[in-house]
Amino acid sequence: MLFLSLVWGTSFILIKKGLVVFSSDELGSERITIACLSLLPFALKNIKQVPREKWNYVMGSGFFGNLFPAFLFAYAETKLASGLAGVLNSLTALFTLIIGAIFFQQKITGLRLAGILIGIAGTAILIFGGGSRTSGATHAAFGIYVVIATMMYGLSLNLIKHRLQGIPALTMASMALFTVGPLAFGYLCTTSFFYKLAHVPGAYEALFYIALLAVFSTAIGLVLYNRLIHLTNTLFASSSTYLMPIVALLWGVLDGEQILFVHYLGMLVILAGVLIVNRSR
Repeated sequence: MLFLSLVWGTSFILIKKGLVVFSSDELGSERITIACLSLLPFALKNIKQVPREKWNYVMGSGFFGNLFPAFLFAYAETKLASGLAGVLNSLTALFTLIIGAIFFQQKITGLRLAGILIGIAGTAILIFGGGSRTSGATHAAFGIYVVIATMMYGLSLNLIKHRLQGIPALTMASMALFTVGPLAFGYLCTTSFFYKLAHVPGAYEALFYIALLAVFSTAIGLVLYNRLIHLTNTLFASSSTYLMPIVALLWGVLDGEQILFVHYLGMLVILAGVLIVNRSR
């Protein structure tokens, strides 16, 4: 969990560095394509390990746990500071619980409901007090894209825990990426990615940051996360969001992002909500 917090906390600054040259849709499709290629040998080797009746859930994990969030986070960070995006990602733990209760018969106690409401309040503080990484202006809508992505993460986590038990973590991760990788690459071919790579200064440096993001945060991180879910439970696995915002904010500050008092206030309220949710029984 500590390793995942470090890797995923760094992912937001890597997205920011990739956006210097590439558009958000190019970055999202590059990220998934490279991640898919890095695990492709394992996917081809273990494709028969996935029972036929599980493929719909594997595809759901691929789309909601990887493809859509990759585009949503990249688009959000065109206006939202990378550190704030990392803080909002903490909502994954709350949405994991909410979706688990609605669709997978997990219980919500009164204390957990209080934690959820506190987390939502902290989100409102952070989004409407959040700012652009360039102008400091408020871009509430871009914070909402991150919130939508965390909802999708919560759904994917529950699918892995409740519908894909018994499938090894490496097989699960490689298969999920295998289902969305070709779509991402097909879309990438319709963009100006290859032109920028050949003609725009700094394109290879930006691609290097995206490759780091894809291999470590998406491919390797996904394998370890799936393993953590199978060993423990969805709430413990999503608790990496305690430390991830700290890593993301530190990278943002080192990169010159303006972090205001209201941002720290919103972060503390969100983490308080997540702490209550995870501590309650």
